[in-house]
Amino acid sequence: MTHRRPLVTLVSAAAALVLGALGLGAVAGPASAQQPGYAAGSTSAEAWERSADESESVPDTQDGVGPMANPIVTDIYTADPATLVVDGTAYLFTGRDEAASGQQQFVMREWHAFSSHSPSNDPDAWEHHGAVLSLDTFAWAGANAWASEVVEGPDGRFYWFVSVDGNTDNGWMNIGVAVADNPLGPYRDAIGGPLISDSTPNSSGLNIDPTVFIDDDGEIYLYWGSYWEPRAVRLQDSMTALDGQVFEPAGLTGFWEAPWLFERDGVYYLAYAANSGGDCVTDGAYACIRYATANSPAGPWTHRGVVLGQVSSTTNHPAIMEFGDQWFMVYHTADAPGGGNFRRSVAIDELFFNSDGTMRKVVQTP
Repeated sequence: MTHRRPLVTLVSAAAALVLGALGLGAVAGPASAQQPGYAAGSTSAEAWERSADESESVPDTQDGVGPMANPIVTDIYTADPATLVVDGTAYLFTGRDEAASGQQQFVMREWHAFSSHSPSNDPDAWEHHGAVLSLDTFAWAGANAWASEVVEGPDGRFYWFVSVDGNTDNGWMNIGVAVADNPLGPYRDAIGGPLISDSTPNSSGLNIDPTVFIDDDGEIYLYWGSYWEPRAVRLQDSMTALDGQVFEPAGLTGFWEAPWLFERDGVYYLAYAANSGGDCVTDGAYACIRYATANSPAGPWTHRGVVLGQVSSTTNHPAIMEFGDQWFMVYHTADAPGGGNFRRSVAIDELFFNSDGTMRKVVQTP
């Protein structure tokens, strides 16, 4: 189910030349391409054998060491955070990394939920609600419960947009949608098939990492993409159908993957992972978080700089949340005991804005 990847390799090479011409520095190769489990092999039957070791794939504990700040979850490995605030409660949704120690590929079958009435990087501030969505929710899904986002729709229900590998097409990753009456579920498949797939005209080279934003005028935007190919489209009020043509947003300098769209004081922000430029990474196998601003959620976008530096895992994934009078950057690292590129853990730190609306670079706390 990887028929598009040879073409993507050619496109990626061309993109690397363009990035070099823009002065973003040489690209040593996509962060994910240097991880065998990301672009190859992660849908194999072997990866889906739930062995005793994998089912117990949780961070090791250290004698005499109690709860500490970041990462905020240490009893399982968590990745690809997404946030939602409803009625004074902050919700955190993550994927779960289940790779065994030393396993060099992603093993992800389910998404977990956490909540807090006072979010911080104190692990005790968060209540774990367990796995509230899994691949089993989607009859057409085959593997890879990757990055996602939950948003409240115009009808007051909650829509969970997920990256998942379908088993009924000849493509690779797709974007599906689940729906529930409560942020914590129970969720059901809202469509019965993918919303975005390789067969969607003008889709990305890798259809992952959805972020959905509903503007004050009611317009709904879906952004997603990887392999240097950001994509966007408007959604119908149903949240389960496209409203117009897929387009490539302009101005997202160095975009690699993992977009996150939000608005503050009339300015639209798009944070995203990038893996090139001396201001971003020390090695093209890693990623920082750049961001851009615009006067419209459709762009065009103006690159503003790096808001989160390289982390200890090769992948990097932002979620940005306003809670009360505070803003937070949520991301993942490899910092939990026993962690690594395929055993990641979610972290959270405060995010600050300058008086001109630009974002200060987040200080990562251990």
